[in-house]
Amino acid sequence: MNKTLFYFFILLITFNAKASFILLPMDESTQQNHLKAYGITYWCLSRDYKASWLLNYRGGSFLLPDADEIRKECKIRGVSFEVISDSEQASILNEISSPSQNMESVILEKAPKIAVYTPKGKQPWDDAVTLVLTYAEIPFTPIYDEEVLSDQLLMYDWLHLHHEDFTGQYGKFYAAYKNTPWYIDQKRDAEALAAKLGYAKVSQEKGAVAKKIRDFVIGGGFMFAMCSATDSFDIALAADGVDICEAMFDGDPSESNYQSKLNYNNSFAFKNFTLERRPEVYEFSDIDMTTKRRIPMDKDYFTLMEFSAKWDPIPSMLCQNHTQLVKGFMGQTTSFDTSLIKSNILIMGTCELNGESRYIHGEKGKGMFTFFGGHDPEDFQHQVGDPPTVLDLHPNSPGYRLILNNVLFPAARKKKLKT
Repeated sequence: MNKTLFYFFILLITFNAKASFILLPMDESTQQNHLKAYGITYWCLSRDYKASWLLNYRGGSFLLPDADEIRKECKIRGVSFEVISDSEQASILNEISSPSQNMESVILEKAPKIAVYTPKGKQPWDDAVTLVLTYAEIPFTPIYDEEVLSDQLLMYDWLHLHHEDFTGQYGKFYAAYKNTPWYIDQKRDAEALAAKLGYAKVSQEKGAVAKKIRDFVIGGGFMFAMCSATDSFDIALAADGVDICEAMFDGDPSESNYQSKLNYNNSFAFKNFTLERRPEVYEFSDIDMTTKRRIPMDKDYFTLMEFSAKWDPIPSMLCQNHTQLVKGFMGQTTSFDTSLIKSNILIMGTCELNGESRYIHGEKGKGMFTFFGGHDPEDFQHQVGDPPTVLDLHPNSPGYRLILNNVLFPAARKKKLKT
């Protein structure tokens, strides 16, 4: 009888200690590959596993069910994981739920369908989002103007824009690159595509694309933009119906007094900005802080704002990281003049040395958008023609983590923003 009770007791202990969850820790000291951890979480969602995002718990860790194929996938991709029991999982969730802790558990429901707005031909620069999606093994579909204008955005939850020019000025590369083969080819291809789609000018066609993307967001989509896609998108919306392009861009002069004709009510994030009229200047407007900043490379950092995970889970998700201090990096649009940001926009990352905003978020209609200044989080001043960043050298990049926060964000069960 005693022996039977002993074995029953051992069996009970074994049962209670049985591992039933996998924790992907996202703190600085434990996780060997933060970027691929997002890919593991996406992979689980795509296979209908349940997942939770533990906001502010060990750097924004992920909680997954315990399954042999998940363990195997983590090992293959080099992602650190911890196998925890039911009681350990309950203890973690109990700690997170405490009113004294700035933490929250957010359920991730399904893998979002991702589209990346990118031209068909190879570009003489690299797209940080395409790089990190590929590295994290998160699938995406490249789309461009034809797909956008034929309403194919309706098939996706998340759209990414990177280093685009929606104003029809070919990225303001005229002065430095007008005689280079890649610039000549891109201009020719853009004009041919605009004509094929029924537009007399590239600026008109790009403006139509910008409005389709606007409608996608208003209808409930999520848009993430980096570098020049941020300000050129807003400029294109504000300049709808106004010719702001000089003759070398569209064959005829710009409208007189076009600055006074801008409609800032149409833009998503920026107000009262002044356009750069000179075609030889590599700048769209005074939104960007690139020429206004005097920050040495070794001191160029920006700080992520801290939000209440329980009351403001949306910005909390977008700011999850293993550090609040993120290394700065340049781009055609490096950062945003805070005085030109609309009052309803949430500023999530700032550089206090010159008061610039690096990372902002807002709502439009039923959808949301995030703007992130700079070109490549691990290349301080990426030049045209430079080789792509090798992310195997930066598996724990805080800047690239911010991009992936935005990738997973649409998977979350939505809670209304309180801020």
